[in-house]
Amino acid sequence: MKLSDFDYHLPRELIAQYPCAERSNSRLLVLERAKKRITHRSFADIVDYFSAQDCLVLNDTRVIWARMIGKREIVHPHPRGVGGGKQEIFFLENLSDNTYRVLAKPAKKLTVGTKVLFENGLFWAIVLADQGMTKVIKFSANGDAQDFWRKLGRVPLPPYIKREPEDLDKERYQTVYARAEGATAAATAGLHFTGELLEAIEARGVNIVYLTLHINYGTFAPVKFEDISEHKMHKERFILPGKTKETINAARERGNKVFAVGTTSVRVLETCAGSQGWTDLFIYPPYRFKAVECLLTNFHFPKSTLLMLV
Repeated sequence: MKLSDFDYHLPRELIAQYPCAERSNSRLLVLERAKKRITHRSFADIVDYFSAQDCLVLNDTRVIWARMIGKREIVHPHPRGVGGGKQEIFFLENLSDNTYRVLAKPAKKLTVGTKVLFENGLFWAIVLADQGMTKVIKFSANGDAQDFWRKLGRVPLPPYIKREPEDLDKERYQTVYARAEGATAAATAGLHFTGELLEAIEARGVNIVYLTLHINYGTFAPVKFEDISEHKMHKERFILPGKTKETINAARERGNKVFAVGTTSVRVLETCAGSQGWTDLFIYPPYRFKAVECLLTNFHFPKSTLLMLV
């Protein structure tokens, strides 16, 4: 298929820059393909679509505050005062102890050997390798980088949110069931659930189970080929507990529905032979789903791999 097949006009003013005051007050569009019917509801009404013994699969990844702001160290002061500029670091992957692959902004100014200072030099990171847009950096040995970003990191809002992070984002850009720390982007389909709504679903006899897929910044990577089959999907790490797999298989054997929350959950379930690993599964038409009957997802950008899966 062609990339242009997945293009549409998306007015920028329709992209909400703040969440609803109440998570479950978001709008819900229900597409029932077999009945060829579209219904507009409130997200809280989703409970009406479950039957006893159905299975709801949630991704329990927890977003880390992966965006940090520091200053480049001035080694040789410039007579005009040039240097020591603001430097943004965005964590992508932990390579080893205190060593990470990161995105850098600006990227060109962060060359091998450059130090980035945080908290007025209380701790720092040095560039070990330059890979273009990504860099490999190592943090100073006087602390754990994860402790630093928990205290000083900023919420890594997605690129379509055109504002700086605020205090409310630390709660709202995280699902209420987030447990396993490691994502640098939220499993946004699950942001609409509240604890009360999950209790109401469970009260209907629905089995709620969890898997983990740590979403990374590659989820926003554009498709650059007109022939979408040439696109190489980014890899993301997942864990599928044995109990989750057993519950899903039992639901399918009974003829009950499996509801996957988010494209991330779908990719794990459609990938999985083992209990953990990495997935780079690229799902696009005419793919035939094997493990999932129902998908709960957000709207997606034109030409995105997420839209192609849907």
